[in-house]
Amino acid sequence: MSTRAETYAARVRSRERLSEHLVRLVLGGAGLAGWASTGIPDEWVGLVVPGQFQSRYYTVRDWAGGELTLDVVVHDEGLVTEWASGDCVGDEVTVTEPKGSFALPAGAGWLLLVGDLTALPAMARIAGTVTELPTRIWAEVPDDLSGYLPGDADVTWLTPPAPGASDLAAVVEGLDWPEGDGYFWMAGESAQMRAIRKHLMRVRRLPSTAYDVMGYWRGGATRQPRAVDPAPVWRAGKAAGKSDEEIWADYDAAQARQESR
Repeated sequence: MSTRAETYAARVRSRERLSEHLVRLVLGGAGLAGWASTGIPDEWVGLVVPGQFQSRYYTVRDWAGGELTLDVVVHDEGLVTEWASGDCVGDEVTVTEPKGSFALPAGAGWLLLVGDLTALPAMARIAGTVTELPTRIWAEVPDDLSGYLPGDADVTWLTPPAPGASDLAAVVEGLDWPEGDGYFWMAGESAQMRAIRKHLMRVRRLPSTAYDVMGYWRGGATRQPRAVDPAPVWRAGKAAGKSDEEIWADYDAAQARQESR
């Protein structure tokens, strides 16, 4: 039985630059007719853009009226950055079925959200969804996005220590925690998240149901050169009128030829 996630074709209907490092894409089209939200506020989808086979994962910022909104962080380089930084309106993309992990325990009396720019879309959606609890947010972002989160949110804005770096582990270790039981949600750089998990388990001694900590990206990681670049294979296949399955076969064959040399 295949475990590959269901996929859906969509077209980019609009693109908006929210800040230097954040781009909003609104996707729509008949291909999204079967797509359904989980209702989990930190749900994410895999996104495959033209010229690529690999997916990258993005939080669903909004789903309404048959349109899917994704706020994409753009870096100096990357599989999606070059595409999302240009005029991509009208392009066809592929998105997967959504998955989420936010699980507020019954009886929680407060909510703490901590994250960097990659976590901001999820924190905004969580804060706009969970309105019955006192919520505090710590957001480590390089841009002025003061209007991005709900207007009544209790937010502490933090500046990253350097481009491509994060200091959220130290922030969490210095938090003044509320009394009683609550829920802690955090996402960001993977090494920082590992340090936070250790702190929550060994120092705070929180049960696993009281927090969700996810690594969204790896600091210091450099893009590795690929033996076969999928972009030319994809463009050649589309120009020849081939199906995605045929293009995948061409790519696999090119990879095999390269590895046999």
